[in-house]
Amino acid sequence: MIRGCLLAAAFAAALLHGSVAAQVEPLRVFSSNGVKAALDELQPQSERLVGRPLAITFGTSASIRQRVGDGEPFDVAILTTDVIGELTKAGAIVPGSSVSMGRSGIGIGVRAGTMKLDLRTGDALKHILLAAGAVTYAADGASRPSIARMLDTFGIAEAMKPRTILEQGSIRATARVVQGDADMVITLISEILPIPGLELAGPLPEEFQSYVSFAAGVGSKARNAEAARAFIASLAGPDATRAFTSKGIERP
Repeated sequence: MIRGCLLAAAFAAALLHGSVAAQVEPLRVFSSNGVKAALDELQPQSERLVGRPLAITFGTSASIRQRVGDGEPFDVAILTTDVIGELTKAGAIVPGSSVSMGRSGIGIGVRAGTMKLDLRTGDALKHILLAAGAVTYAADGASRPSIARMLDTFGIAEAMKPRTILEQGSIRATARVVQGDADMVITLISEILPIPGLELAGPLPEEFQSYVSFAAGVGSKARNAEAARAFIASLAGPDATRAFTSKGIERP
């Protein structure tokens, strides 16, 4: 009888624990595609650290800025530094909560095992682009302004239009190359390295290279501000550095 009562009590305690755990509210995170691979790797340890699950929504910084503007709730935003700054000025991010996550340069990705490219000079890259059957990049990506300036400098912006596939976000753009619809993708190195079936041909030549920086901030209407700050601190800490750098993000 005593043993049965103890087992029943233990079972009830387990059910109660499970019920409480199930009621823990997730930390709502908006994140740029540029840091997706690093967050995917760090998510399990981050959830253990903050004591709650992470509900992460990925997209371009531009698309997430629109969602924030439309009033979608969030606790943490990890976006390009300039968008975090805009959202802070707009009152959507807590002033002073922004923390640098690092930066990524722009590179060219090709389907694994298909070609080797000489990207050491601008002249070589110009000829590669003009010889390509199709090139793709994100229409709303953070790297697009730099790509547009490079094509204008080369004087080939008009010539590239019929052979350019503009996509919504880097994930769809990189998929175009893996599927064989395009010869190469131009996007952040951090958006190339993690993609199965894709390999980094190389960064853009130095004279055309530019970097996109990322930062994280706490939402001004965060329901879990303390957990949000703990999560951001963990991402900025040394234990997360390897995950970021291995995915093409240079740390400060």
